[in-house]
Amino acid sequence: MKNKPASKEKRAQVKPVQNEQAQEKHEIRPGQSLELLKELHILTRDGKMNQDSRRKLKQVYHLYQFIEPLLQQVRSDRGSVSVVDHGAGKSYLGFILYDLFFKALNDGGQSRIYGIETRDELVQKSRELADKLEFPGMSFLNLSVADSTSSAELPDQIDIVTALHACNTATDDAIEFALKKKARFMVLVPCCQAEVAAELRKGKGDAVKNNPLSEMWRHPIHTREFGSQITNVLRCLQLEAHGYQVRVTELVGWEHSMKNELIIAEYKGMPARRPAERLAEVLKTTGLEGLSNRFFVPQ
Repeated sequence: MKNKPASKEKRAQVKPVQNEQAQEKHEIRPGQSLELLKELHILTRDGKMNQDSRRKLKQVYHLYQFIEPLLQQVRSDRGSVSVVDHGAGKSYLGFILYDLFFKALNDGGQSRIYGIETRDELVQKSRELADKLEFPGMSFLNLSVADSTSSAELPDQIDIVTALHACNTATDDAIEFALKKKARFMVLVPCCQAEVAAELRKGKGDAVKNNPLSEMWRHPIHTREFGSQITNVLRCLQLEAHGYQVRVTELVGWEHSMKNELIIAEYKGMPARRPAERLAEVLKTTGLEGLSNRFFVPQ
């Protein structure tokens, strides 16, 4: 007796599951460890993704597209590559970088990723996961961004420095770290820049009271927005003053558009005087000269 063909209702029940699995398979990059994605809770134990995990994976992959060419460029020139990820958190980025790029290098462990994080429980979990997945070229340090600059656990020179959503002054600490470590590249996604806004709120001194542009931060909501904007402008000028070529773009796909700015800097050579002069002028005309030490330039 022949089996009856499946009813339209049953076929309709099967099709969406097949489509969902095909979509998830298509979204995962070739060579990506499924076990890693499960450990990072991007995939469930049965290999499925929800909307939140799909968004996280898309975000990390999008950022990887910016970083991969930098990794290739450094390795082509030097034979190995070192990365420090500041404010690493659960080290989504570090693990994805290692899985897609570092684990295939076979360079005797010369290439390495360092994750810097202040929360000890996250550092311990990252260490355990790296051991479990046999990722020997990953190190995780329980340090603040500022303390990492003088830590003996890190080499004197680092190729690429990343800081993604490092809150408030942590991004500036990461820039200082990168400058002292002579980093060739920096990849920065700034977050909640509160320090400059606080300085603006202290009041308008003689330097700005007759400046009509001070209207841009007269109202509290504008103070916050202008403070965020001017912070990144000052950072870019600082990097240019130190000899970096700076590109600013959107990190498309992140949930919060106010935290969607991506700064990529590449060291090109001698410090530049004009950006340093412009930075000093901006600090003076906005009454932010008290922050000169944070946005320091070559002497």
